Formats: sequence, structure tokens, C-alpha cells
Amino acid sequence: MSSISIIGLGGMARAIGARAVESGNAVEVIGRDAAKAKDLAAALGGGATAGTFGTVPAGDIVILAVPNAGAVPVVTQYGDALAGKVIIDITNPLTADGAGLVTPDGTSAAQQIAQAAPASAHVVKAFNTVFGHALTPGRSLDVLYAGDDARAKASVSAFIESLGLRPLDAGGLDMAHWLEGTGLLMISLARHGVGNFNFTLGVTIIG
Repeated sequence: MSSISIIGLGGMARAIGARAVESGNAVEVIGRDAAKAKDLAAALGGGATAGTFGTVPAGDIVILAVPNAGAVPVVTQYGDALAGKVIIDITNPLTADGAGLVTPDGTSAAQQIAQAAPASAHVVKAFNTVFGHALTPGRSLDVLYAGDDARAKASVSAFIESLGLRPLDAGGLDMAHWLEGTGLLMISLARHGVGNFNFTLGVTIIG
């Protein structure tokens, strides 16, 4: 099992936190609003705790579950408090209308976060191609992830597996741009071809 800290108190933080607690992981939730963080920890149960925003997170894995616009500022504010941590970036850098990406071609939100993080921290992109409501405990899903550090990726893969989900390695952190594009594609599918957000993206192995 893993020790994780989740920075953020929104829907994805709650969804991942609930699944992590159910799977026996040690979970800390952190937000700028200390009272809301305590409320979320209490709602998650399973020994989940509330951390203090801006201090060294308790978890070896830190899940960045904040809006994309706030991700780099949060990492910058934390500074050396994130040294040596594995940072999971779950953000999708969407335009206000959800019709495009705000990141330029050739880069990604995950790469921008990696540049802002301490050199000893390692960023892995994951969970951005999974809708939060699909993470209902007991449901099996594929989770695509990408990163440059082999040990960090192995740690994230093990955490994903602990949740009863299937980790699928998409390659280096340069692939985060395409994972973020996949997140955009899923939203477009929800608006057009599927017609709702009640679906998941997965890989079927044939042969």
C-alpha cells in the first residue's frame, strides 16, 4: 500500500481519496481551507487525516488535484516541501469553453509543473483520462500514465493497482501533452458522440 497526500478538496480529490482509503492506503488531504480539509478527511474515514497547506506533505506520493491554473502556483509555493516526492498531476489544461488546450504545442501542464517542482521531485501524469464519478469503488478502469523517472512510475503504477485499477504506461513525460489531449477528446465525446459523461476510456487487448 502507498502513503499519499492529496492537495485539493474538489470532486477528483474526494473520488481518488475514497478509493484509496477503501484500498487500505494511508491518505492525507490538504487544502487552503483547513476546516474543509478536516471535513473531507472525516467523510473519507479509514484513518484519513487533514494536513496543513504549504508544509511538507506526509505522503510519499502527492496528488495535485487542483484546477490547472493553480497547479504551478501551488507547486511553486510549496517549493522544497515537495523535495523527493512523487507528484501525480491529474489536471487537464482546458480553455474556458473546454474546446481546446491552453498549453502550447510541444509542452504540457505536467511538464510545466515538473519545471516548477524541486529537482529531486518527479512528476507523473495520471488520472486525467478518468472522470471522477467513474472512480466509484469496485469499478475496474484503465488509468493511463506517463513520466520520465522509472522508480516514480513504478510507485504510481503500484498505487493505481492498489485501487483495483489497471495502470497503462504511455511513455515519457513528453506524452503528457497527448494524455491531456485525450482528456479534451473525452469531453468532446461526452458533448457529441456519447452525449453524456457516463463512460470510460480503456484499452482492449485482442489476439
